[in-house]
Amino acid sequence: MARPVRVVVLGSGSWGTTVAGLAAQNTPTLVWSRSSDTAAEINKEHRNSRYLGDRELPADLRATDDLIEAAHEADVLVVGVPSHAVRGTLDRIADEVRAWVPVVSLAKGLEPGTRLRPTEVISQCLPGHPVGLLAGPNIASEIADGLAAASVVAMQDESVASALQPLFASKVFRVYRNTDVLGCELGGVLKNIVAIAAGMAEGLGVGDNTRAMVLSRGLAEMIRLGVAMGAQPRTFSGLTGMGDLIATCMSPASRNRRVGEAIARGLSVEEAVAELGQVAEGVKTAPTVMELAREYGVEMPIAAEVEAVVAGRRTPTEAYRGLRRRAPGDEEDLV
Repeated sequence: MARPVRVVVLGSGSWGTTVAGLAAQNTPTLVWSRSSDTAAEINKEHRNSRYLGDRELPADLRATDDLIEAAHEADVLVVGVPSHAVRGTLDRIADEVRAWVPVVSLAKGLEPGTRLRPTEVISQCLPGHPVGLLAGPNIASEIADGLAAASVVAMQDESVASALQPLFASKVFRVYRNTDVLGCELGGVLKNIVAIAAGMAEGLGVGDNTRAMVLSRGLAEMIRLGVAMGAQPRTFSGLTGMGDLIATCMSPASRNRRVGEAIARGLSVEEAVAELGQVAEGVKTAPTVMELAREYGVEMPIAAEVEAVVAGRRTPTEAYRGLRRRAPGDEEDLV
């Protein structure tokens, strides 16, 4: 009788721990944490109080602060560290992960300097491994509370994606698959910038009509850049595009939205991130996305205003005035 597949999740933040908890209900699962205290708390108390409060984790979920131990155990490796830490983490275990182990990214940002997507960084660090991502409209705290949600496993090899689906699925967490890795990954990257704009809208009290405009035009910007880079346009109407955008822009628990709200209250970007106490990928990603927009000749006015605010060149109020100054054209030109 074959032994069960062992899932290892690198990163004990809110989403990494939540995904590990999902997997632990289906198969032996180990989560790696940089913090020995967090690893001990997961093992002894079945909680991760820093990121998930008093929510109880599955009793079978195990944790370690030993990265090499985690790498040796993995039959499936899930990378849940922030995008800027992916390379540094994987470089430490490049010779420790067994050949052909599938690698699933949870990161939703771009590597500073290289502008590479997380799956591209993973492929460089772990060549020869099947690489994809798990993404969707997933607020970690809600999933940890057992509320219904859905996500997508994106892999170029559909057979690998099919094998991964049941590892993370539950009665209330549906897992779909998609072969458009580029489109699914870009959706997760780009929606964070729109979410900062949505948060600023909330903080400024501009109204629901304006927020709806920002979401719909923000989605159009996501599609324009994604298609220019080679993604499938229909991907952006799915869970990793529109779905993730809605959740990230509308949920008070969204980190990027909360940063936008804090900036609108008058905090600096640094103060807003410090108040959050977690990584808000959109802050680091906005300048890189604008570099890509210029390279591909794509207009992204909302992203441009967010980047200007993040860089300190404009206030949130000035950014929204800038959007109002743009002359409206044919709505079909939005996409």
